[in-house]
Parts: sequence; structure tokens; C-alpha cells
Amino acid sequence: MSLPRQKAKTEDADPRLERIRSALQSRSLVLIGLMGAGKSSVGKRLAATLGLPFTDADNEIEDAAGETIQEIFANHGEAYFRDGERKVIARLLSSGPQVMATGGGAYMDPETRNRIAESGLSIWLRAELPILMKRVRRRNNRPLLATGDPKETMKKLMDQRYPVYAQADLVVETRDAPHDTVVGEIVDMLEEHLLSQQDSQSGEQISEGK
Repeated sequence: MSLPRQKAKTEDADPRLERIRSALQSRSLVLIGLMGAGKSSVGKRLAATLGLPFTDADNEIEDAAGETIQEIFANHGEAYFRDGERKVIARLLSSGPQVMATGGGAYMDPETRNRIAESGLSIWLRAELPILMKRVRRRNNRPLLATGDPKETMKKLMDQRYPVYAQADLVVETRDAPHDTVVGEIVDMLEEHLLSQQDSQSGEQISEGK
């Protein structure tokens, strides 16, 4: 479920954060990565830091379907879930700016990748296998890990998805570090990426005006 706009009182006056928000315009910051990468935890903190709404795409899918992710997989199959996921993310992207956490398979869909590229900025939270397994063991609501050997399944997902995730605009390494540390690194990357884009666009406009 989408959370209301959150603002960090002490950081809201930071001119650097204001420049980032301004540079985003209507684009959303879309967090991608495997289950256990920390998309929701980091996303909530990033949204609070930037003074933007936070949206969890999986929660929105559950609200739209009236079923949990596990129930959707069990009752209708993965293809049905992916179709609903595609539609929900397309709808959410039309209401930016926001910080959005997506499911691990969302970015694998070419249509969704294109929509994110058009209306957002993708941020891959990359993590190594031991970190992912340590985190996913804390919860039992991962349909793709519900059968067979979870560690082997995670390895296969990494092999399949990491080359596609690498197309993201920004890549942040997550590890055994406080989420606020990761958020700080993302903010630094956003500042460099977005403001360099602005400088480039300004230079192009000046050249065209000559």
C-alpha cells in the first residue's frame, strides 16, 4: 500500500536534496533487485530522506487482486501474476515522482523495463548470494523459493537476472551495512547522475542557440 508523502524535517532544507527533487521532475526512482536485496527497507528510508512518497509495487498488486502474492501464484500461476504486475507498475509510473520498490522479476519484463526507462530512473540494489540467503531466511513468503533447494534457486535467479539488472541507470552494492549508509550512497549517486544530466542538457541547448 502506498504511504503518504514523508519528509525528514532536518534534511528537507538541504539544498542538495531539493536539487535532486527538482531534477527528477515527474520521474520515479524505481528500486530493482532480487528478493532480499532490501528494496522495501531501503526504499522507505530513501523516500523519507528525499521527501517523496514510497510505493511498494507488490503491495499494490495484492490490493488490486484481493489476494497475497503467494495466493496469486498458487491460484493463477506466475504468468497471471506477471501480467498484473506489468499493469500495476505502468499505472504507478504515471503518478510520480515517488520511490517505488518492485518485485524481483518485474524488471525482467521488456515492456516494464521500457516504461521505467521512459518515466523513471532505475536503481539496482545488488547483493551477493550469502547476503541474500541470510535475509530471505527470515521470511517464508517467497513463492519462487518455496520448492526444491532455495540456495540453488537463488543462484539460478542471479545467473538469469543479473545481466538484465545491469541495464539499470544506477547500481548500488548492498551488504551488511546500515540501510542509512546505503541510502547515503544512493543520494550521492543521484546527485551526480541527475545534475550531470542537467549540465549536459543545458550545454546542448546553448549549442543549439548559437
